Parts: sequence; structure tokens; C-alpha cells
Amino acid sequence: MKTFLKIIPAFLALAAAHAAPLKALIVDGQNNHAWQATTPVIKRLLESSGLFTVDVATSPAKKGDMSAFKPDFRAYKVIVSNYNGEPWSAETQAALVEFVRGGGGFVSVHAANNSFPEWKEYNEMIGLGGWGGRSEKSGPYVYLADGRVVRDPRPGRGGSHGAQHDFVVETRDTKHPITAGLPAKWLHVKDELYDQLRGPAENLTVLATALADPGKGGSGRHEPMLMTIAYGKGRVFHTTLGHSVEALQCVGATVTLQRGTEWAATGKVTQKVPKDFPTAEKTSSRE
Repeated sequence: MKTFLKIIPAFLALAAAHAAPLKALIVDGQNNHAWQATTPVIKRLLESSGLFTVDVATSPAKKGDMSAFKPDFRAYKVIVSNYNGEPWSAETQAALVEFVRGGGGFVSVHAANNSFPEWKEYNEMIGLGGWGGRSEKSGPYVYLADGRVVRDPRPGRGGSHGAQHDFVVETRDTKHPITAGLPAKWLHVKDELYDQLRGPAENLTVLATALADPGKGGSGRHEPMLMTIAYGKGRVFHTTLGHSVEALQCVGATVTLQRGTEWAATGKVTQKVPKDFPTAEKTSSRE
């Protein structure tokens, strides 16, 4: 009997290792960023984890007819948005809301948080957004001051960034599955450091921040870089990192995207922090 009980954990581990991959869908087709270059990288990064099979749903070109863009969100565990463009049809919007609210996962990558400024439920899903006419009517600014999350309702535009540069990301939640085990600080490669994001910020947890250097045109505040949002029964991971192929190939950006997508899909993270993760003093990238 004791021998049998010893075998069970090994059997379960083996079964987990051979579990069917999670189905993920990337949505793209419009973006003020080079989605044609970044979507294949996002797809490759997710599949290289061994946890996902990834499909891509590409919308019509800008100002095209959106009525035929109807991804079957229900066929997937998690939707990854690399989209920033024209509004989807009411039917497709309702389908995404139903999917996430019902327990599906959603991941917002970089400029996806610029999308849909008028879509109430989308902004609730992503927590914070920028540009598109966002203002104090969209919700408060959210940033860190003296180590505490501040929700600042003052008037002003939503969304800004200074010149691209390497910057230090600081882990703020060391217990969340996505960031557990990450260094307290790690150096991210040249990227757009989003600041002055604002939105409903309901059920939002800030996992990591970065100082938006005023010398580079930033806000001078510690701005959210990685976030999670609870939306109905669903889980949302929001990363502001990933302006370019090079930014996504930063090991820090890669690993947090992989872990964040797994968490959005399942509520757990099984991926280990790799040995080549960046340090506070040194960047790390993979091609």
C-alpha cells in the first residue's frame, strides 16, 4: 500500500506533463504598432512554453466591414489581444464579454490597452487604458507612491510615454503566481514605458511597476507595467510591455507573458523562472 501511495504523485506529475495543450487565440488585424511583426513572435513565445496551441484571428483592414469578424471565443481557454483599431460589431463585443465574464481568460498586450475607449465592458476588463480620448471620465490614474497604490481622479489625458529606453521593472506582488519567484528588480530592454493610464481600475492588482523617468519624458511616477483584473468569473492579465519584436524578446517580457497567459487560462502558473531571467543590472534577450 505504501509503495502504491508513493507512485501516485509521480503518476500525476507524468499525466500533467502530457496534458493536452491549452488553446489560445490571438486577435489582431489593426494596430498603430507593427502587429504583422509582433503577432508571430507572441505566437511563437506562447507555443515555445509547451503549454499552448495558438490560433490567430485577423480582422479586416482599418475601416473595413467588421460584421464578418466573429471569432469563436468559446473554443479557447484564453484570448490574447494584439489589437488596437476600429470597434468590433456589437455581436462580437458581446461574445467576448460573455466569454470572459463566464470564466474565460483574456490577455491585453501593450497597445491593446489603447483600444475601444467607448466600450465600457472592455475598459472594465483591462482596468486601465490610454489614448483614444480617455480622460477623467474614464476613471482615475493609477500609480504607486511611497509603495502604495494611488487612485488619482484629477483631470487630464489618459495615456502617454517618453522616449524608448531600457528601464527597471520592480516586482510589487511577490505572492501572485505570475510574479512569484521573480527578482525584486529586473532590467527590461528598450521599450515604450506607458504612463498616465487611467480607467475603471476595479478589481485590479498591480503586480509590477517602473519609474517613468522625467528625463526621458515620463511622468516621474512609478507606473503599472503588469496587472491582473478579476472580471466576473474570468481572469485578465494586462502587460504594457511589448512595443516591438525586440521588446517581446526580452526574457522578462517573454516569461511574464507566458506565465500571465497560463494564469489567465487556468488560474495557476506551472512555469519556472529561468536562469537567464534579467537582473537589476543586466538585460537578457532571446531571438
